[in-house]
Amino acid sequence: MDDKRSVAADDTERPGLGLSERRNVIRREVLRKGFTRIDDLARALQVSVMTVHRDLDALAEEGWLTKVRGGATASPSALLEAGVRERTAALNAEKEAIAAVAAESLHRGQTVFVDESTTALALHPHLAAAAPLTVVTNFFPLVRVLGAAKGIEVITLGGRYFPLQEACLGYQTAQAIRNLRADLLFMSTTAVSAGACYHRSEATIEVKRTFMQCAERSVLLVDHAKFGRRAPYLLAPLDAFDQIVTDSGLDGEEVATLRDAGTDVRIAPVPRG
Repeated sequence: MDDKRSVAADDTERPGLGLSERRNVIRREVLRKGFTRIDDLARALQVSVMTVHRDLDALAEEGWLTKVRGGATASPSALLEAGVRERTAALNAEKEAIAAVAAESLHRGQTVFVDESTTALALHPHLAAAAPLTVVTNFFPLVRVLGAAKGIEVITLGGRYFPLQEACLGYQTAQAIRNLRADLLFMSTTAVSAGACYHRSEATIEVKRTFMQCAERSVLLVDHAKFGRRAPYLLAPLDAFDQIVTDSGLDGEEVATLRDAGTDVRIAPVPRG
């Protein structure tokens, strides 16, 4: 896909955007894709690279993004405040590639936990293809897409409903999980740093940890943009997972560090260009 053409085409093809409108375009694009290059933004917005740098600095101060070499990534807090549609669109190709590799762990007849992440949501066609399965989830978008799938028994977890996440989270949801056991867990997280994964939501942390405790095998699905991000609440050390599946955008040194620590890391190839 042509990234330059995709940057909010309905707005950016018109020259002369005002400061506020231009920054809104940048904010939406970084949130949609997870990572955006400065050169691509400058070209699409028809402004200088220095102008984009100033815009990114301002948006970073507001907490929307983090500047990195050559571009910017969406901040964990901004992604938490985003709805499911925006989170699904961010790094969609990476999520689909990760899901395809992760699905190799599926076997017919399994009981599978799936969390409320949009990365795990990308698994839904692979889950349907691996039927018969029992899928246990707290994520209503996944319930909707699997509800009519032949051979899939869906167990929906209750509890306090969070409209923005379109999921049930918190103590009651965790209690419901404790009554179940699964062969396999697919889950994601907000941030990965210093050999552990983190999240911004305590209610989410409780549910994800309980999923891990009640699953025979846990697989972490995490795209490259989440590495190096920060969030306040520790979820789990990376060595608590049986496997980590990420995409080919992750820095080779980071991959080597994970593998040197004994982590089973699978890399999902994502076409570039």
